[in-house]
Amino acid sequence: MSNLSMEQFARLGVATIYEASGQQGLIDVPLLQIVPDSRVAGPARTVYCGQGDNLMVHAALDSVQPGEVLVLTMPEPQPFALVGELLATQAKVRQVAAILVDAAVRDSEELRELGLPIWARWIRVRGTSKTRVGTINEPVTMGGTTIAPGDIVVLDADGAVVVASQDAARVLEAGLARQEREANLRPKLQAGALSYDLHGLRSRVEKKEP
Repeated sequence: MSNLSMEQFARLGVATIYEASGQQGLIDVPLLQIVPDSRVAGPARTVYCGQGDNLMVHAALDSVQPGEVLVLTMPEPQPFALVGELLATQAKVRQVAAILVDAAVRDSEELRELGLPIWARWIRVRGTSKTRVGTINEPVTMGGTTIAPGDIVVLDADGAVVVASQDAARVLEAGLARQEREANLRPKLQAGALSYDLHGLRSRVEKKEP
């Protein structure tokens, strides 16, 4: 999809895309947004590291493309720091859109100053080995969701959601329609109306029994 489409996914955000996709694709883990106010979308470059090892992160930086989201996983999520300032610097030079880490990062103050959007499960200084060969650009699982290479990853302050590449156009269209409906609803709420009535919920609660 185009850069414009990625910008539209990012503007719509995680919550809207999650709902527009039929509540699919949620990466259901607690994530730390290392750079405040980050909002990003891009195709996934998936990386499966050895346990407690970041060799494949170094390898992935040789092939990652501008605008991609590096998705870093291990067999079991543990607080090993797969990324620090120096790896993040290389990723930024290669115009990576963001990094999503189902493990830890370190050098958090330097990462914030660097400004590359990063989401991680933990901040820890525990280091890694660099000896275990994993895979790049094969499907991985994070937070109960499978992420295939090229799937659209959307990230913001609410966390992360993934849209399968073959569903991207449909979900984007549904997300834009949802955004428009909410924009039309907002003035009514600001004027004092209740979603309790606008969505027909009152009758469900106050339904009279025969």
